[in-house]
Amino acid sequence: MDNSSTLRKHGLFDAKVPRYTSYPPANRFAQGIGARFQRDWLARVDPAEGISVYVHIPFCRRLCWFCACRTQGTKTLSPVAAYVENLLLELEAYHAALPDGIKMRRLHLGGGTPTLLSAELMQLLLDRIFERFAQTNDFEFSVEIDPTEAKPEVLAVLAARKMTRASVGVQDFAPKVQQAIGREQSFVQTQEVIDTLRRNGVQSLNVDVLYGLPFQNAQSIVDTLERIVSLRPDRLAMYGYAHVPHVSKRQVMIPETALPNPEQRYFLASLAKDRLSALGYETLGIDHFALPTDSLTKAAKNGTMVRNFQGYTDDPCATLIGLGASAISKFPQGFVQNAVSTSAYVERVRAQGLAGHKGVALSPEDHFISALINDVMCNGAIHKDALALAFPDFTDLLMFQIEQVKNRFGDLVVDTPSTLTVRPEFLAATRLIAADLDQSRTQEHLHSLAV
Repeated sequence: MDNSSTLRKHGLFDAKVPRYTSYPPANRFAQGIGARFQRDWLARVDPAEGISVYVHIPFCRRLCWFCACRTQGTKTLSPVAAYVENLLLELEAYHAALPDGIKMRRLHLGGGTPTLLSAELMQLLLDRIFERFAQTNDFEFSVEIDPTEAKPEVLAVLAARKMTRASVGVQDFAPKVQQAIGREQSFVQTQEVIDTLRRNGVQSLNVDVLYGLPFQNAQSIVDTLERIVSLRPDRLAMYGYAHVPHVSKRQVMIPETALPNPEQRYFLASLAKDRLSALGYETLGIDHFALPTDSLTKAAKNGTMVRNFQGYTDDPCATLIGLGASAISKFPQGFVQNAVSTSAYVERVRAQGLAGHKGVALSPEDHFISALINDVMCNGAIHKDALALAFPDFTDLLMFQIEQVKNRFGDLVVDTPSTLTVRPEFLAATRLIAADLDQSRTQEHLHSLAV
């Protein structure tokens, strides 16, 4: 059944809304919530609870045109080595600010291209992290990997440190699409890296794919997905390409006339969802897919899946510390983002150890809205009883928000005494509903298309 007319009526194909990987979204972080707050909140972390650690490596050998991440190109490892030195200084500052006895439950290296590091630099970085933080019994270690920049000796270092999950970027295997986005990467090249990882004992695999790319069509999406599934990853993340050349200047290289329009994007996303379902993957949230045996699938079913800056996760930690330029730390009290540019980050680390530059302190109402939006984004529903129990001071606001959603999106949801649930055929409107719950949204030009 074609649901596009109903979704069009609700403005899905025109709306630009946050991805809600945090609440409030990062574009609302304000200066003044910096290293002082960061140090205070670090001191309050409960040693009985494990923490997550995220390390941002903002360097790439090549700058893919589609990417809007905070990255910079480099031809040599000299600036990368200098950057790692500052990461280690920041790590020491974190370690000094945290209470004794803190254990690490999750570690994720992201970028940029973490596997750009030499084996020696990777060993140095990981050795110091593992020296400073003992690991919990359920510790997990994941790394983003570019198959075009993943030397066997670097992968061996990661495997020796018991990397549990590799997250491999693919985007699309169609040559015409790859040429248009500045990222040429063959299936054979990708398969060889994955085979190397598995020979080294890394069994859990995530693959990132994009829809909405230039020259992408139904055939290229299906061909790409079937090639990926032949590698049998545990998870796939299928993100919509965000064309924001006013934010990421390199995207001016993307031919706008070759981009699918919003309704075509919806068709490609729906096609991908149906194909992955037929190939044995379960749909999780709005853009993730996983095998029934995967821990994320289990978390989705038992209601413990959450959404953060890496997408959907089963990470249970209340505290995430972010190392590196532009990295974001999450605390029960709020968010702090490091200085964005590498030079500003280095300056702050050298001056004060911590690099917090801007952020937001969360009010009780922020916590409530965050839980409400997380419920919709992760579960496709508002669980009235659970939210009322968790936030008794906001029962009236909860009821008001529910009535607002029913008034605007009544034909997309099913209302029962205990839940307000988005109909499965209209899950594409989830971000629209989340934005409706978020009464303080601003700066639409900084957000991506809702579909």
